[in-house]
Amino acid sequence: MPKLPDSSTELRFSRLTSLLAEWQPLWRPAPFMHRRLPWGEAYRELAERLLGLDDRQVARLQADPWQDSPLRDWLPVEELAERVRLAPLAAGDVSLPPAWGQHVSGRKWQQVEAFARHLRLSPQDRLLDWCAGKGHLARALARRHDVAVTALEWQATLCQEGRRLATIQRASVHMQQQDVMAAEAGRHFSPRTHVVALHACGDLHLRLLELAAAAGSSVSLAPCCYHRTREETYRPVSQRGRALSRDDALRLTRDDLALAVQETVTAPRGVRRRREQASAWRLGFDELQRELRGDDRYLPVPSLAYGRFPERFDDFCRWAAAQKGLTLPASLDPAPFERAGWQRQAEVKRLELVRHLFRRPLEIWLILDRLSLMEEAGYTVRIGTFCSPDLTPRNLLIFARKA
Repeated sequence: MPKLPDSSTELRFSRLTSLLAEWQPLWRPAPFMHRRLPWGEAYRELAERLLGLDDRQVARLQADPWQDSPLRDWLPVEELAERVRLAPLAAGDVSLPPAWGQHVSGRKWQQVEAFARHLRLSPQDRLLDWCAGKGHLARALARRHDVAVTALEWQATLCQEGRRLATIQRASVHMQQQDVMAAEAGRHFSPRTHVVALHACGDLHLRLLELAAAAGSSVSLAPCCYHRTREETYRPVSQRGRALSRDDALRLTRDDLALAVQETVTAPRGVRRRREQASAWRLGFDELQRELRGDDRYLPVPSLAYGRFPERFDDFCRWAAAQKGLTLPASLDPAPFERAGWQRQAEVKRLELVRHLFRRPLEIWLILDRLSLMEEAGYTVRIGTFCSPDLTPRNLLIFARKA
């Protein structure tokens, strides 16, 4: 089994693998899919403790699952908290002029600023922005370091807008339309390339690491959306990750990977209320569809943008039923199912706190798998946080340079 040079990192990877494997019967089942959780009987006292929490306690534990957790009597809260603790990366003290953030949303610009403050370039580095979108990061880096940046983006409309913004801001950015998953994407990499990516998703950032390792390119990467992958079952990308997973029988599905990114920045009260209503109505329809079909199993319903969400629960049920080919009885009284949905929503919110404990551990495990991949390719790698989780929960950054 390949060894990591940093014994603390090796221990963290090994222990997280063991913890995730040991406790997967509790963190893998999604409460919204089950009227009765698979672990409910075996951990009856834990379930009762969770269901007895008031709304204030739930909100506190959603925001910080580690501090004064009532779950520590049943779950390894302290060790999980220790294994996910990462120090903030050292940042430069140079701020970007506010005018550079024109045409960028406030929160996105703050993320670009935070990323830029942490980027360390060597004189020979040639910057490549991976999955660049409109080139917001590329423009900031081009102006901050007074260098030319190549920005790869597969959507023609985004490339066109990126070129327009680069011209307006006089930024030396070359927007290039490129499918980064295509074979010819490797031509952009060389030992002098320093590829950057802010929140590249799933297969896209794995492709970046693959091509960078093959060419000896430097990497500054903030990953995102690990579940956006073509494979139903996750195959660790590092030799060590595969060995640890095999030894501890840890097998992750695409749905498991989605858990790592379920944490979101606190939204305004109105948005939170709409989310809760959407959740309650989906659970209410779940009660209804089980009765209609005579089948006590969860039936997934497509997502629906909030702007298109019906105003009334019965209208939502009709829409959802149409999506699944179900016919609602003309005499249907939706009120009992709506009440049941709100009741289940309150229960699900509490039972989900178990999964909340394992979100960050799973994300750190995936980051360590990527770190190990690069170290096995001869890279020196650093990981840490580049901003507060209040700005973005996806605040992990990987620096990798060929040793």
